[in-house]
Amino acid sequence: MTADPVPSLVHPSGVIPQALVDKVVARRGGHLHMYPTLDGTRTALVVVDLDEHSCERSESADSLFGPVNTVAAAVRAAGGIVAFVTTPIADPSGLAAALGETLASSYHAATEAGAATRLAAGLDVRPGDLRATKARASAFFPHCDLPDRLAALGVEHVLITGLGTNVCCESSARDAHELGYRVTLVCDALSGQAFGLHEASLATWFRIFGDVRPSAEVVELLAGARIP
Repeated sequence: MTADPVPSLVHPSGVIPQALVDKVVARRGGHLHMYPTLDGTRTALVVVDLDEHSCERSESADSLFGPVNTVAAAVRAAGGIVAFVTTPIADPSGLAAALGETLASSYHAATEAGAATRLAAGLDVRPGDLRATKARASAFFPHCDLPDRLAALGVEHVLITGLGTNVCCESSARDAHELGYRVTLVCDALSGQAFGLHEASLATWFRIFGDVRPSAEVVELLAGARIP
């Protein structure tokens, strides 16, 4: 007798290739997701680089505010933590080799003017939310105190949103994973750069590291609904 084939499941993000979905589901014994539940009291939503300057530079940042605010409200209602992380650049010399002098200097100027740390007006920020700054791409590297603060609050699961999927968000997600957090990328609350880099990051994350879910599913999980 041959084993029954694992049913084909379409990933709700709509961007992960079906062949990859089938491969991952087969090796997970028919399960689409790595983490079928969320404990709201041990969950943190981490919003990366949705500051005024970054959002002004992005053509898609405005589309993120709705999903981010919706998930943030659900996390708070479930007893979790919402953390907003920004990246002030005090010394642009480290960026110049990669970005060029002009762009690197613009990040420094935005820092001096406060636009690199002021959160975008479209975000719903509450008094109990955490604020943190990072010096480089990752919010979970030693130059940022966010991991220690989340650990002290008993956080185990991290939801990543913000700009950009394939740079600061993916860097933060990977370091959080290495620190032992269960990490979910909220696919419609992330925006990446051109050339399919957003999609590539989501596919890699789903394949190896953690979960990729749309905001609507995250809200359902936080409300107590199990999604296989």
